[in-house]
Amino acid sequence: MIEHFPAIQVVLPMLAAAVIVIVRRPIACHLIATGVAWICALVAWQLLQTVLVTGPISYELGGWAPPWGIEYRVDVLNAFVLFLVSGISAVVFPFAERSVADEVDEKKHHLFYACMLLCMTGMLGITITGDAFNIFVFLEITSLSSYALIAMGRDRRALTASFNYLVMGTLGGTAILIGVGLLLMQTGTLNIADLHLSLDGAHETGKTVLVALAFLTVGTSLKLALFPLHAWLPNAYAHAPSAVTALIAATSTKVSVYVLLRFIFTVFGTAVVFEVFQLQRVLLPLAIIGMFVGSLVAVYQTNIKRMLAYSSLAQIGYMVLGISLVNESGLAGGIVHMFNHALIKGGLFMVMAAVVLRLGSADISAMRGLARRMPITYMGFVIGGLGLIGVPLTAGFVSKWYLVLGAIENGMWVVVAMILLSSLLAVVYVWRVVEVG
Repeated sequence: MIEHFPAIQVVLPMLAAAVIVIVRRPIACHLIATGVAWICALVAWQLLQTVLVTGPISYELGGWAPPWGIEYRVDVLNAFVLFLVSGISAVVFPFAERSVADEVDEKKHHLFYACMLLCMTGMLGITITGDAFNIFVFLEITSLSSYALIAMGRDRRALTASFNYLVMGTLGGTAILIGVGLLLMQTGTLNIADLHLSLDGAHETGKTVLVALAFLTVGTSLKLALFPLHAWLPNAYAHAPSAVTALIAATSTKVSVYVLLRFIFTVFGTAVVFEVFQLQRVLLPLAIIGMFVGSLVAVYQTNIKRMLAYSSLAQIGYMVLGISLVNESGLAGGIVHMFNHALIKGGLFMVMAAVVLRLGSADISAMRGLARRMPITYMGFVIGGLGLIGVPLTAGFVSKWYLVLGAIENGMWVVVAMILLSSLLAVVYVWRVVEVG
């Protein structure tokens, strides 16, 4: 059974989604979804332990050897991402029961949990697949289920937010599909490991590979909400049901960052991306602008879910900044921040779900006296806020410290100052909530 864990990781939640649609009873649907999420988390943990001991795992679907057949491949990086996605899902699903009962029409509960499992299926599939076209397929599964989940929000603005996300997501998916098609035209293969071997030196003979990299970068940037391609994110986070926001804010954009990392370092390689294409000259300024724009706009928000959404835009900037520094410390900082932010922002949105359930509003004015009425919830927000700022002894400090080291190694003292200044802006919007509470 253990040797089939890579396939079980994806197939189990997909089949469970179909079962839930048939069962339809809200309580049974919630129990099935929660049980499956926990099983997937345990499977991901076992895969992570196996990879750390024995090295990467290659699983051949249907017995067809790669590159002819589709391969699921698990290495250290995506084993951690698998555990991150399934682990957060395992926490959000049991937490979601009362929130969903309050915010989603009871007649739609079975569809809600089915879409949550499909969203989880897509993210796990994106992470584990070793096939470039399958990345696009699972991205679309994730996106389609996310559109439906956001539209289930009780506010009519959720429909507009979902439609905006659909338009932006379709543009991003199309760009990724074109990029994958160009790679297939150039190399004749879709297997990620085989693509890397086939592309070695391809940049010297034509521009097809560079155009493919451009399309894949733009498409993935739309999915991860890199400034200025972030227009879908604030409304989607603010108007979606609270449990949906907690799940997608903690996992969806992080999986997209993982896809960008996979395309850059595994498919194309640093020589093509950073020496020939000079991608860092585009990513670095966009990351820094995103850090400041996200934090500045967050300061002026009165809806805390919307404030945290713009905060996510800033935090995505930190992750992309780590990639664009093109050194070991910067990359470590970007990857660690991806994991740290998933935990911090997932926790903060779960705190807000509890606030909305109890107080009926996410406006900052409704949180007056929160420390007295909901002291544990208030403390949870304070701890998460300190992590966002990057206060020493928090997880956020560790990743930002590596980003600072990466900038110092490149002699980019201006970038160091900008990391510190943007972190100070986080103090402002976090303190607004802490002070009111």
